[in-house]
Amino acid sequence: MTTTEIVDKIHIALDEIRPFLQSDGGDISLVEVKDDLTVVVKLHGACTGCRVNQMTLKSGVEMTIKKYVPNINRVVQEGSL
Repeated sequence: MTTTEIVDKIHIALDEIRPFLQSDGGDISLVEVKDDLTVVVKLHGACTGCRVNQMTLKSGVEMTIKKYVPNINRVVQEGSL
């Protein structure tokens, strides 16, 4: 799978989970895909200060992205590397 295909599939995954984040006043965007297949995302709105955002990243965002791109190693929030 090319980098472009990976990014396209990540965008599909984010579009799938975005309505759930938006219903709580938040949103998410893709920052980059690193060479080691770490996906870096940025949380917006209510998600930035939410105390459960790490759980959301692991159980929601990472799981959904891995459904489309199983070889992704992990998903991290921008600035947490």
